[in-house]
Amino acid sequence: MTRTADIWAAVPVKEFIGAKQRLASLLTPAQRQRLAAAMLEDVLAALADAPLAGILVNTVDPVATELALRYGARVVTAGARDGHTGAVMAMARVLDQEGRAGMLTVPGDIPRVTAAEISAIVAARLPAPSITIVPAHDERGSNAVLCSPPMVMPLRFGDDSFLPHLASARALGIEPTIVKLPGVGLDIDQPEDLLAFRRATPAMATRALAVVER
Repeated sequence: MTRTADIWAAVPVKEFIGAKQRLASLLTPAQRQRLAAAMLEDVLAALADAPLAGILVNTVDPVATELALRYGARVVTAGARDGHTGAVMAMARVLDQEGRAGMLTVPGDIPRVTAAEISAIVAARLPAPSITIVPAHDERGSNAVLCSPPMVMPLRFGDDSFLPHLASARALGIEPTIVKLPGVGLDIDQPEDLLAFRRATPAMATRALAVVER
């Protein structure tokens, strides 16, 4: 595998206790914890096989920390309890201070992501300053954002972050590159997401699917 320019993955991970509460109508707390861990491992496995310079995981969860280290990731804790946005921006500051070329932030709940999709995002990157965004399947959220350099633009995540991110980039004079990918696009937050995940084709033997089917 050929490593690309100095692009680092950045994965924010909340504590697994109390994870995915919006799936409470379908899964018990213990099942949600197992699903969160399985999804994170699926994501880490894809990132580890992609042409990235490294992986940064921001978490204070002991299980997530163990998984991250198993896949060769660096673990940081600053901002880990500051929500998705706070954790991502803390990692952006770390990578920026280190002089890294770019940060590709992805969530830990896109279990159908593949190394090929990660490669496609990196390949679509334009020369700095640039921003590449993969929207969620409903085109409301931003499921992956590649910032080059890491602090090129403040990020703000939420259910409706995609259009605000486009507007923020354009306000800086940067036309964002948009890449649509089915694996990255399918994050699992709501019951309907879980059903879509089970029905998604082609079938993929992910760790998350094994948890769901059990």
